[in-house]
Amino acid sequence: MASPRSGPTVAVVGSVNLDLVARVERLPAPGETLTARSVTRVPGGKGANQALAAARLGARVRLFAAVGTDPLAGEALTLLRDGGVELGSVRRVRDAPTGTAVIQVDDDGETTIVVDPGANATLTVDPAALDADVVLTVLEVPDEPVATAMAASGFTVLNAAPARAVAGDVLAGLDLLCVNAGEYGALAAHADLDDVVAVAITHGAAGAELRRRGRVVAHVASPPVDAVDGTAAGDAFTAALAIALATGVDDESALTRACRAGALTATRPGAQPSLPTFEEIDVPWPR
Repeated sequence: MASPRSGPTVAVVGSVNLDLVARVERLPAPGETLTARSVTRVPGGKGANQALAAARLGARVRLFAAVGTDPLAGEALTLLRDGGVELGSVRRVRDAPTGTAVIQVDDDGETTIVVDPGANATLTVDPAALDADVVLTVLEVPDEPVATAMAASGFTVLNAAPARAVAGDVLAGLDLLCVNAGEYGALAAHADLDDVVAVAITHGAAGAELRRRGRVVAHVASPPVDAVDGTAAGDAFTAALAIALATGVDDESALTRACRAGALTATRPGAQPSLPTFEEIDVPWPR
């Protein structure tokens, strides 16, 4: 059971996909064909995942996104609707399909992901609509809505995935940047990340670190778990850390909760079905 909506208001500017997930013994080598044990269809998309993750942690969430008018749209939005995410700002686009992702997951929980953005590539956002305590965005949508989200007045958060160059002035205005080690390297090649207020860098099973203006202020080991699917672990981490820091939780406690959220997510199959609840990571909001 999710907690009552007693947390902050969160606006997520991001992507909605329907994931086609193939379970395989191991990831194939280039040019190799493997037989999947199973193939399932699961709601996903980094924006949608983070919106649902925040809602399950007790936040009041509005998603700003775009989907097609095809049958996949309803399927992709099902868990968001059931989870209490406000979908009034999700646009239906006639001339583009709902985004899709093809995902392979091996027995160790490692993944490969290929995304067709579809309607996500058409997303635009009215800046005046982004009135929330936390504004969170991802790089599965175009530069314009990302920049709009980062210019909002709330606690602004960018999960810079999938990695691509981001304008330095956009990064400089952030309150929190969430990346894995590879994404950090890709961004650092184009911008001075020591200028960003806070940067969280995940290192998989090795845990995560939080830097403020380039100085490491917290480092937390990831809880040991039996990983089965790491698809949405980073999304759960980002949502949990953003909410905790925005509501006054200290750096180390916030990072601990985020690592716990990511680790729990990796123990379950599928993107959105795997996201933990408020009670599971024990995150009481500051009163």
